[in-house]
Amino acid sequence: MAFWYLLAAAAIAFFGAGFHGILGRRMYLGEIRKGNLPESAVTLSTVSWDMFTVLLLVSGLTLTHIAYNPVAAPMAYPVVAMNLLGAALFIGLGFAGHKLLIRLPGAYLMGATGGLALLALS
Repeated sequence: MAFWYLLAAAAIAFFGAGFHGILGRRMYLGEIRKGNLPESAVTLSTVSWDMFTVLLLVSGLTLTHIAYNPVAAPMAYPVVAMNLLGAALFIGLGFAGHKLLIRLPGAYLMGATGGLALLALS
């Protein structure tokens, strides 16, 4: 069962990376460029956005590796922590006044990724 939980978590992470890195990036950068921010702010914002996409991709790759190599299971703990804490951050900021974050899929996808990986470890 752990194998399937890990693959499901990896699939969610890969979906999130694809959605975030392609469609989300296009939408986000369009909005950022409309804001007349200094180029340094646009650049830093773009790097931040792309680093989150990398985080999702590395989560998916790591969980896939663990599914096929169970001896590597301890590698999942940082992935679980990163995803569950990321979901908590989305939710916490959402309730702290950034209501848009509650409507975005980030908290739910990260929570599902971290939760399924944690189930696989138990």
